[in-house]
Amino acid sequence: MMLKNFFLCCFMLLCTLVTAQRPSAADSAFIRDNYTKREVLIPMRDGVRLFTSIYTPKDLSKKYPIIMRRSPYSCSPYGADTYTTRIQNMDLARAGYIFVFQDVRGRYMSEGNFVDVRPYIPTSDPSPKGKKQTDEATDTYDTVDWLLKYATGNNGRVGVMGISYPGFYSTMAILADHPAIKAVSPQAPVTDWFVGDDFHHNGAFFMMDGFGFYSGFGKPRPEPTTSGQPGFSDWKTPDNYDFFLRAGALRNLTEKFGMKDIPFWNELMEHPNYDAWWQARNPRPHLKNVKPAVMTVGGLFDAEDCWGAWNVYKSVEKQNPSSVSNRVVMGPWVHGGWGRGTGDRLGAVTFGSRTSEFYQKEIEFRFFEYYLKDAGKMDLPEAYVFETGSNKWSTYDAWPPKDARQVKYYFGAQGRLSTAPPANESRTSQTDRYTSDPANPVPYTDGVHLRRTNEYMVDDQRFASRRPDVITYQTEPLSSSVTVTGPVIADLWTTLSTTDADFVVKLVDVFPDTLQGRENGIPMGGYQMLVRGEIFRGRYRDSFEQPKAFTPGTAANVKFELPDVSHTFMPGHKIMIQVQSSWFPLADRNPQQFIDIYKAKDEDFIPCDIQLHRDAGRASGVILPIR
Repeated sequence: MMLKNFFLCCFMLLCTLVTAQRPSAADSAFIRDNYTKREVLIPMRDGVRLFTSIYTPKDLSKKYPIIMRRSPYSCSPYGADTYTTRIQNMDLARAGYIFVFQDVRGRYMSEGNFVDVRPYIPTSDPSPKGKKQTDEATDTYDTVDWLLKYATGNNGRVGVMGISYPGFYSTMAILADHPAIKAVSPQAPVTDWFVGDDFHHNGAFFMMDGFGFYSGFGKPRPEPTTSGQPGFSDWKTPDNYDFFLRAGALRNLTEKFGMKDIPFWNELMEHPNYDAWWQARNPRPHLKNVKPAVMTVGGLFDAEDCWGAWNVYKSVEKQNPSSVSNRVVMGPWVHGGWGRGTGDRLGAVTFGSRTSEFYQKEIEFRFFEYYLKDAGKMDLPEAYVFETGSNKWSTYDAWPPKDARQVKYYFGAQGRLSTAPPANESRTSQTDRYTSDPANPVPYTDGVHLRRTNEYMVDDQRFASRRPDVITYQTEPLSSSVTVTGPVIADLWTTLSTTDADFVVKLVDVFPDTLQGRENGIPMGGYQMLVRGEIFRGRYRDSFEQPKAFTPGTAANVKFELPDVSHTFMPGHKIMIQVQSSWFPLADRNPQQFIDIYKAKDEDFIPCDIQLHRDAGRASGVILPIR
């Protein structure tokens, strides 16, 4: 039964069906007692009709703004006498809004054909008269137009919000450019599935999530339906590491485990590089001339779309004048954690307060009240970011903070990490070496489990430090606190014995050995907390569009960015960097040859001897933004 239920757990995690906070009996009763539900099919400009549920306050003595969520994950429950439990902020429900939930084109009860991360079609006139082709922006525009005419009691203002894939549709609402859309909140928005979100990180395929998700979600839907389709369940083991290692090369998942029947999976397999197909699915270049107020929300420990949240905000900020209302909120949350639970801990790491409740009441509620009702005062900062380690909310007038200094921490002999560069007089090559063996990849977390964990984002890394294929560098215990705010840059000089390899770089907070107590049964003395980890496929070191082989025996620079962090290393703690070349089965294995990995065979996977240089001319390290 556990194995059969795995896909449901994974699907709910990835699809954000769990991101709506579980309502209390009082919350459910409030919606039923105070709202009227209506189900409609809203026509789009090409005649396709989208299934939409509208919840209107019963008190029609005043007018209300609309908050809309468009989703590929169903706007269930279906039926006029069944009421939603998907309103993630009950403070908004009690304040009085019209809530709209819609199945996007081609999903569940909506007509038409579904396209994953459907490309945006630019135009100077988004109205039906000016733009005949359809995309998610036009569907948003047409839905809003209809609601203004037919949603009883609306005040002519619309807000859009959504988490994960619905976050992508929220970004599309910015591009819809409808004058009634006044406030948009993309939350953990799917943004770029090749560079940083969900299914690829810097070109490395996130195999475990991609397989678990698309084995069900990717199945074609021949006609409107109220139910989804099951995914793969024949695991024959409770251990995901064991399953994927035995499965072998990626092509085996396609040929032996049913993925050949999944259209989008097959498209992924045909586009190994960041070509025009991938670039068309990236909305960031189009986020110009933004009209609505935007508040992008994400989790510092979001295993799916942390990158998307940071980079939607940065794209709006970079491509628009300073007068545009653009904000970012990042808390110590997993995927969608701000919409469910309390946000006071993750695994063995505690955050000292109920951060999710604070966000809903003091940030999200105030944002929509101001821009949709002119209620309250808009004094929210440009960036509201939780600082782990010190466990406090910090506010900034820009992100990354303008006063952050770029400080390089160099790899040194005997695993030392310091800000002192290698001596110039060094005439011999100083290196650390390890062998990356695809037959024995480094696990992404400790223990045996089938479902990808949320907790791995802060997991104890002592299991990795003990492996010979993980190189570890650390500072002496800190005499004063060090606060890191912004993106971390990995700057590696490496020599390979083969033509390709991956690089995983992890920023780790090492707790004092003398620390007493346990959390979740784990001794916290010496705990090695993962603050940020990221993988990079080495062939893309110069370009995601044009991969390049390594020349065996010749040193090359591999420099890449890890998603932003906000963390304070407290006195007595140590800063640690770990470097390895696999992160399994979170990411697929690199055969360590310059071949098409999606078409590689089992016999193509070979060991690679890797050197990390740390001499004056080739000084490997990481660059930390220090405040």
